Amino acid sequence: MKTLLKNIKELIQVEDNPKLMVCGKDMSNLQTIKDAFLLIEDDKILDFGTMSSLKEDNCDKVIDVGNRLIFPSFCDSHTHLVYSGSREIEYIDKIKGLSYEEIAKRGGGILNSAKRLRETSEQELYEDAQKRLDEIIRMGTGAVEIKSGYGLDTQSELKMLRVIKKLKENSPLTIKANFLAAHAVPMEYRGRQKDYVDLIINEMIPLVAKDNLAEFIDVFCDKGFFTVEETDRILTQGIKHGMIAKIHANELDFSGGVQVAVKHNALSCDHLEFIGKEEIDSLLNSKTMPTVLPGAAFFLNMRLSPVRTMMDAGLPIAMASDFNPGSSPSGNMQTIVSFACVNYRMTPQEAFNATTINSAYAMGISQTHGSIARGKKANFYITKEIPNLEYMPYYYGTNKVDRVFLNGKEY
Repeated sequence: MKTLLKNIKELIQVEDNPKLMVCGKDMSNLQTIKDAFLLIEDDKILDFGTMSSLKEDNCDKVIDVGNRLIFPSFCDSHTHLVYSGSREIEYIDKIKGLSYEEIAKRGGGILNSAKRLRETSEQELYEDAQKRLDEIIRMGTGAVEIKSGYGLDTQSELKMLRVIKKLKENSPLTIKANFLAAHAVPMEYRGRQKDYVDLIINEMIPLVAKDNLAEFIDVFCDKGFFTVEETDRILTQGIKHGMIAKIHANELDFSGGVQVAVKHNALSCDHLEFIGKEEIDSLLNSKTMPTVLPGAAFFLNMRLSPVRTMMDAGLPIAMASDFNPGSSPSGNMQTIVSFACVNYRMTPQEAFNATTINSAYAMGISQTHGSIARGKKANFYITKEIPNLEYMPYYYGTNKVDRVFLNGKEY
């Protein structure tokens, strides 16, 4: 089935020669076409260009876009959106001055979510997560990575991953699964962290691989969580079983996480509030995508990742929502673009590259997602009537998406 979208006020982020990622100064370049058309066939982009160059008129469906813009869908490469219950009481604790580490040490944070998840049925988890997926679709997200890590025992981690698998099968979103049992040390393993690491390596990873439940293996390598040595062991075993490495690193301190990520050819290294020359140099000599999570830094009132320094050094930057109940309870990628501009001093063009093509790379899907290019997945959204692309981050706090297309179909 062919669908023609015509009279597009501006078609954003078009590529005649698609790239896997955009780096350094090139992140400020975002090609657009004014008074444009977009032609899709089934679930793929077939063609695009100016209205004056349009020759195709034999279409099954024609949509007059009018005074609206079209953007490629956001790719949210870091979420924890399968969870049970909210954590607003801890939010009040944070307001009163307790740190992330202090809340975690007394059994809050990730451990709080783990306790609740263990008590929640698979079906309840699925239904709650499906509501969150519907919410982020309406705000322009077309691809999402979902991590486990709120189970922290074998059966609960597998339960989470089965929920993610079911979401994959039933959602129009492109979904990637990430196995993150090394998210925190459960209370029952306090004082014997090595035993928990051994459990992940010897029992959990083989079972996850046996049922093909995750594309990625992840570790929270940071102060108070998992050491470089433990991270190295876990990633080595995950890679041995066919999973691709990713890392949470340097959120709380200089942890060595960036270097161990690069050692294992990690697809992405996420958080990165603590970054210096050594970490930048390590990333420059790698294919690992530095991924910043503005929502978490905002919500926890943390120091900001030195994004401008990294881009000036020639690095690419991806940005994701970190949608989770404790440190970033929002999956709104429009807000992430606004944070990128206001807090990290990125231009709108840089921010959109960070939340589309580069975040697609961080999920391993930039060959098919993240821009408007011939042959790519027809995942895009039509805005409400807005003046230009700069208006998207400027007019923050409202949903500026009018219509959503995933896999070539209106959702």
